[in-house]
Amino acid sequence: MGTLARLSWLELKLFLREPLTVVFSLALPLIILFVLGGVFGNEPSRPGEQLVYRGVGAMDYYVPAYLSLVVASVCVMSIPTHLAGNRERGVLKRFHASSVGALAVAGAEVVVAFVLSTVSAVLLLVAAALVYDFDRPDSVLGVIGGFVFVTVGFAAFGILLGSVLPTARAAQAVGMVIWFVMLFLGGAGPPPEVLTGAMQTMLDLTPLWHAVKVMQDVWLGLDPGLSWLVFAGIAVVSATLGVYFFRWE
Repeated sequence: MGTLARLSWLELKLFLREPLTVVFSLALPLIILFVLGGVFGNEPSRPGEQLVYRGVGAMDYYVPAYLSLVVASVCVMSIPTHLAGNRERGVLKRFHASSVGALAVAGAEVVVAFVLSTVSAVLLLVAAALVYDFDRPDSVLGVIGGFVFVTVGFAAFGILLGSVLPTARAAQAVGMVIWFVMLFLGGAGPPPEVLTGAMQTMLDLTPLWHAVKVMQDVWLGLDPGLSWLVFAGIAVVSATLGVYFFRWE
């Protein structure tokens, strides 16, 4: 535990030195949330109108959805870039020479992801509450549990990307593509009900959509379907492959 705590503290300081981490994990999701809130407001669909946002108001939909998005921002953009960059600079090799195990490195990434995601989520909730009137969660403990679940799952996915991508530049490029695809086709952008058939298929394939449904389940009581199991499966597969492909140099 001492090694994990020291490594986590070191990794957190290194993360905060990267401007991209601050922009994507703290600022960008908040900006997009306010843009969408200004466009769509928070009126649910009226009888006879096309059902959008799963039958709730836009901000009621987006606030829990964006708790998942801020986690994805940290884990898909920052963790792979940071992990691949550490490998390029020989940091992971020095960790290995110091008898630091792969599980300790992965655990530190999960801790850092949770800290940054929590700070970003709190800022998002406070800012949204100051401007918009949206439904409060049905269960605070449920939201916390769902948030931890989503963070661990996305962290495993980010570690997998950082394990298989050879350089920080490649990890950054791939992470940005995945993040923007999930933003627009993963339930955090346009209403999922207006997506075309092919886009609906992409929606079901994105980890973010299942994370969004998990958070909306514990926040609004909306039916998540099989999303808890699907996201858990993504997390387990990502963790398994991440351990298998992990390289020190």
